[in-house]
Amino acid sequence: MKEFQVVLITGGAGYIGSHAVQEARNYGFEPVTYDNLSMGHRWAIQGEFVKGDLGDRPKLLKAFRKYQPAAVMHFASHTYVGESVTHPQKYYRDNLTNALNLFSVMLERKVSHFILSSTCAVYGDPVQVPIPEDHPRNPVNPYGDSKMMLEKILAWYDRAYGLRSTFLRYFNAAGADASGRLGEAHDPETHLIPLVLDSAMGRRKEITIFGQDYPTPDGTCIRDYIHVTDLAGAHFLALKLMMETGQSDFFNLGTGKGFSVREVITKAEEVTGKRIPVRMGPRRAGDPPELVAQSDKARAALGWQPRHSSLENILKTAWAWHRNYFGGKAKTSRRSTVRSRQ
Repeated sequence: MKEFQVVLITGGAGYIGSHAVQEARNYGFEPVTYDNLSMGHRWAIQGEFVKGDLGDRPKLLKAFRKYQPAAVMHFASHTYVGESVTHPQKYYRDNLTNALNLFSVMLERKVSHFILSSTCAVYGDPVQVPIPEDHPRNPVNPYGDSKMMLEKILAWYDRAYGLRSTFLRYFNAAGADASGRLGEAHDPETHLIPLVLDSAMGRRKEITIFGQDYPTPDGTCIRDYIHVTDLAGAHFLALKLMMETGQSDFFNLGTGKGFSVREVITKAEEVTGKRIPVRMGPRRAGDPPELVAQSDKARAALGWQPRHSSLENILKTAWAWHRNYFGGKAKTSRRSTVRSRQ
């Protein structure tokens, strides 16, 4: 019987974390979800589960003693860009202080492999597109800043304590697993694709596009969308490489191809067969015209390929999930606001 190494997945009841839990055994790992369910969902939990907060050191120690993980994947954090600007204390407290508590327990239990769910928000406004990993890190909001600070802390922990870590800087996570069991359900929802699908389903009145005068082919912002299943797989490829080499590293995760807001809406109309009402609005401060990843490093070092990340497949899987989760009932709610940043 094949033995699986245990990996503790914080935030494993959330969108990306639950997809990582689902993919774990395909890569030879046994997942244990650690989540306080403040943002995650009970229906997303698979396998072993510990309900706990990262600020609860005794609970963390108990989980480490019981399951003896070989590694930790860290998805548990706040991720709303706008909220981070208005409530920075929340982001620095929970994204940083709780992570430091987790690192302390890892050091005590001699667990030396860590995968950080990071973000392209660490780069800030790009000076080069596609964005390479050596692009200057200059975050323009507390969310991105908290992730950059974690990256810096982990680099020092590597030198001082031998805690190896890999940072995975996502671009725009999207889509749902092919079985339709898992998908994106945030409250509030801020991501473009589920908001567009809400409008296709009639749950929202319309989509507001913020800005149509950007220096892009159709005047709307361009983003790099990566399927959540491809993201999940990259975490385990990165973990395997780190365990083999004993070296820390960092990678962008994106397709290298961007789609504008208008292109996403047009393709969503094709996939759903529904007309999606659109309303034009002014630009929002801080929205870069284009965010696209240069991900050659991940492809070469990890042997990673984004196999599920065509825009059509992203929308098809997201639409299947959306109809299943919301039951296909048309409910008109307040106007949606499109967030083009992750």
